[in-house]
Amino acid sequence: MKSLRLATALALGTCLATPALADHHTTSQETAAMDLTFERVFASPSLDGPAPRQAKLSPDGRYLTVLRNRADDLSRYDLWAFDRDAGEWSMLVDSEKVGSGRELSEDEKMQRERARVGNLTGIISYEWTSNGKAILVPLDGDLYLASLDGQVVQVTDTEESELNPALSPQGNFISFVRDRQLWVGEVEGEAAPITPKEGADIRWGEAEFVAQEEMARIDGYWWSPDESRIAVQRFDESGVAIVTRAAIGATGTRVFDQRYPVAGSANALVQLFLMDADGGKRVEVDLRSNQNPKYYDPDNRDDFYLARVDWAPDGSTLFVQRQNRAQTVLELLTVDPRTGASTVVLTEEAAAPHYWINLSDNYRALDDRTLIWWSESDGYGHLYRRTQEGPVQLTSGEWVVTRLVGVDEQAGRIFFTGTKDDVLEQHVYALDYRNPGEITRLTERGYTHSASMDRKGQTLLVTRSNDDTPPQSYIADATGERLAWIEENRLDGDHPYAPYRASHRPTQYGAIPAEDGTPLYWEMVTPEMEVGKRYPVYFYHYGGPGPQTVNRGWNSALRQAIVDMGYIWFALDNRGSANRGVAFEQPIYRAMGTVEVRDQKAGADYLKTLDFVDPDKIAIDGWSYGGYMTLKQLQADPGLYAAGISGAPVTRWELYDTHYTERFMGTPQADAAAYEAASAVPNATKIVDPLLLIHGMADDNVVFENATEVISAMQEANVPFEMMLYPGYTHRVSGEQISPHRYNTVFRFLEHHGVTPPEDAGE
Repeated sequence: MKSLRLATALALGTCLATPALADHHTTSQETAAMDLTFERVFASPSLDGPAPRQAKLSPDGRYLTVLRNRADDLSRYDLWAFDRDAGEWSMLVDSEKVGSGRELSEDEKMQRERARVGNLTGIISYEWTSNGKAILVPLDGDLYLASLDGQVVQVTDTEESELNPALSPQGNFISFVRDRQLWVGEVEGEAAPITPKEGADIRWGEAEFVAQEEMARIDGYWWSPDESRIAVQRFDESGVAIVTRAAIGATGTRVFDQRYPVAGSANALVQLFLMDADGGKRVEVDLRSNQNPKYYDPDNRDDFYLARVDWAPDGSTLFVQRQNRAQTVLELLTVDPRTGASTVVLTEEAAAPHYWINLSDNYRALDDRTLIWWSESDGYGHLYRRTQEGPVQLTSGEWVVTRLVGVDEQAGRIFFTGTKDDVLEQHVYALDYRNPGEITRLTERGYTHSASMDRKGQTLLVTRSNDDTPPQSYIADATGERLAWIEENRLDGDHPYAPYRASHRPTQYGAIPAEDGTPLYWEMVTPEMEVGKRYPVYFYHYGGPGPQTVNRGWNSALRQAIVDMGYIWFALDNRGSANRGVAFEQPIYRAMGTVEVRDQKAGADYLKTLDFVDPDKIAIDGWSYGGYMTLKQLQADPGLYAAGISGAPVTRWELYDTHYTERFMGTPQADAAAYEAASAVPNATKIVDPLLLIHGMADDNVVFENATEVISAMQEANVPFEMMLYPGYTHRVSGEQISPHRYNTVFRFLEHHGVTPPEDAGE
């Protein structure tokens, strides 16, 4: 559930699957000077240290560029460059000096929400020209070209935002979307629209709502490598149902008629066209080629998803991934760039009868016309090389490849991240894809890693962290040897977290069995405890398909604030979460709100066996799918939990979007019983434990109606609960002042209901 899990992470103001924390005002005057307050947790500079984004190497490899946030404003980013020859950093674009400060268009605001960067300001993306002499920088809705000598030239200056800006592969053209049309122009010339303007419901060069929200696809057009052709998406959302969304703000209410494809309703009609850079020789791609009636509705052949679009390295072929509406099959089509004719060359079926296809970007078309492809066909996510003779499995075992990082075609090596050594640590690995055999780990044990690579697979950009080390990033060669730090981020005396390091508490890990014996991993941070005393638990959960909450990465500042208050922090990964294979994810199929609820209960039951846990003071808190889980857990097990916090919950799955919901639940028409059982509304009146409901009143993802349905049901039945609503905030309720307010509210709620540390704890 990309939309719910990523929005959850950003709403919490931290990395994925980490709970946000709050200040306990009632004890603030008694708090030791170096204990964390929640105001400090969300203030600048970030306690995580510098957080560079989008590290990229220049085409000649000399320069490394990053977006770096400011010490006095952790959400504002500027463009910096590191000269590897001179060993010096310099700021290329100061976002405050260059930007106009113009308010973004509503389209760009919404697209940023979809990309989960709506809270960031300044520069959020950039792109090198192919000759390495300049960088395309979008800023405040306009476009700029920055050169390495510090000069910045403004390319566009309009009231409208330029969405999805890009440089063509050889750097001769700039392209962007403006007012629902794709515009193209020479880098030093004027741009013009190359697609028609067809009204409010038809857009060119953009991805439709569910592609952005659920499929991790923001792009809506793709240049061929030689710039001779562009593949451009057109979508018509006139058939998509309108949800009237009231964005209730502090000083007024704006009403939006939002096209929102709820489960079981019509999606946007998506088409793909190929055209020259001036819009000429336009042909439509045949996206309905060879549809198998087993997977596609013969009466509605347009009812499918355009999942991915990519060009072959030589530009001779366009690759398109097509997914059926039920998401049980994914097909790779090859397309003739001149005619748009297509052929199905690969069909991937769901790995189990009651399962779905997980989309990924873990594939690569090679110069030799073979394909590196990620598949769960053997029950775990692994890499294969697809040849004319058939697939060759490159990795195998009861672990998963989490990302294809890069390919060195000259050396015949692929680089990837995975859980081969430890399900709680991700590492970078390499192997010879021509003669697959031994897998070489390139990163150090004791950390969890993420990585990216240049197109030729020569240089690694690695980020690592563990429970005691905030994120560090560095450049490494293809053997994994570190060449230079991008950001060492050492916890020395100048680090923002240094004053709190003395009270930093270690993370413990373990596993308990689910009802079927499957190990469920947990993590726990405890305060300094006194023998004989029992402590309350802040039990964080997400629970939905996708994120892996329990891992060895850095999460310290936020959870340490709760621990400083005298609470135990605890989390557990239930069945349905990622990186454990098909059998671990599958039980949630057509059964949301069941198996994951029971697994979290197993975590609570385990906590109650610990002699340092107060069994009457276990409080649960979750956001988005986690908010839904809070409601279902309180309904399933009255009296088990001392209190529950439900943030921005989906309460009835008929209110959520097609691509996410139908992947796991089918449609309301065909699977009505599953939807009824999964709903959090019918049994809301049976909640007897203290409940705090939180929601942003302008939420465009989990629309506010989800909250009002539960609110109304409980009020009409005279069932007590508490709530905190945030005017003007979307699914991401966060900010330097709002986040502390939200979590101060949480802990005042817990104190009011007696979920408090033992006397003298947390002081």
